[in-house]
Amino acid sequence: MAGRKLFGTDGVRGLANSEPMTADTVMRLGMAAGRQFTRGAHRHTVVIGKDTRLSGYMLEPALTAGFVSVGMDVILVGPIPTPGIAMLTRSMRCDLGVMISASHNPYEDNGIKLFGPDGYKLSDAIEAQIEAAMENGLADARVGADGLGRAKRLDDADGRYVEYCKATFPRGLRLDGLKIVVDCANGAAYKVAPKVFWELGADVVNVGVTPDGININRDCGSLHPDKLKEMVVGHNAHLGLALDGDADRVLFCDEHGHMVDGDQVLALIAAHWQKTKQLDGGAVVATVMSNLGLERNLQAQGLKLIRTAVGDRYVVEEMRAKGYNLGGEQSGHIIMGQHATTGDGIIAALQVLAALVERGKPAGEVLRVFQPVPQLLKNVKLAQGTDASAVLKLAPVKDAIAAVEQRLNGRGRLVIRKSGTEPLIRVMAESDDATEVDTVVADLCAVIAKAAA
Repeated sequence: MAGRKLFGTDGVRGLANSEPMTADTVMRLGMAAGRQFTRGAHRHTVVIGKDTRLSGYMLEPALTAGFVSVGMDVILVGPIPTPGIAMLTRSMRCDLGVMISASHNPYEDNGIKLFGPDGYKLSDAIEAQIEAAMENGLADARVGADGLGRAKRLDDADGRYVEYCKATFPRGLRLDGLKIVVDCANGAAYKVAPKVFWELGADVVNVGVTPDGININRDCGSLHPDKLKEMVVGHNAHLGLALDGDADRVLFCDEHGHMVDGDQVLALIAAHWQKTKQLDGGAVVATVMSNLGLERNLQAQGLKLIRTAVGDRYVVEEMRAKGYNLGGEQSGHIIMGQHATTGDGIIAALQVLAALVERGKPAGEVLRVFQPVPQLLKNVKLAQGTDASAVLKLAPVKDAIAAVEQRLNGRGRLVIRKSGTEPLIRVMAESDDATEVDTVVADLCAVIAKAAA
């Protein structure tokens, strides 16, 4: 089977109104995906959500046209978190779910994420089949005039998702007396996230809830937490949380203004689930980017850390294949198998808040589960069109990487990878010696940048 060219590590992504994020290509993607998931004689449906990017107004109708042209009915729900689409796909018995979002990227970008009828992201194999259909012509996919699909809006999607999230919070607990700062990144969760926490009793201070089409992720959200830290300290809040543009990830800020990443959240949930016999398989699934400190913390409890390639869908695939129910990424994707089929920032935040309520201790204490090993990640930006894989195969780059791996052998880790969503090569190293980490990352970045020039 041919490999994927259009799909990256998390769906299709690119600059809005440039290939592949044009109305024409996205319409053809809708046609191909619709035909791929037309199975049986029943009336087929697809649910489409989006974040708050201006380009969503172009891509949503283009996708709708593609699906309608192959006989699929379309349910439009407007701005909603990515995990909300995964949930609605299952609960409404849809054949396909689509989220229009470029996640943490700036507003100029946009993307398409596809979910199968089970609410899980599509496999590489199915994505390759959809690409092949797009390349081989779609004329035979069109239905006759009497078989066209219909499109309609679902007005209560927000409310359904709010109740779904609240149902994951332990019965008998409330958030009364807790003041939390919620940064919605001017993105997909700007309406639903504040409602969830307020309805459970929290005093909510909102940030990033005034989207205008171009301010998504701008100086806010999980990638830009300075405003969150300032607000937590300034409002004397117990906790701050920052979602990204499509709210499938979350990072936290304790009462002192210190950020907490997804590795600490995984350690917190793993310890609680192990104690309450909820953790399946005696392991947590994470990626190659997760801190060595997390691995050591789990080992001390007799648990394993299973590592995958970067991308929450690879974490989910490993969880499903081996029967694990907890996994995630350092970046804040937390997947809890009994609650959701993909990362869900709001549901993850509720588990953290439940721990604060149950323990009655400050966030700075509850969320510092282990001491991280010094780790540094830097990006080498490539010129548009540069083949990152080819750069990594150049002799000077390969030699430099081999030298660092030998230097860190037994004392740390090195991870070099190309971004699946941006023209970047990511360089990460960790070791108990922080100075050594700084040195090897800087040296490698310099070698890669020179080789790519």
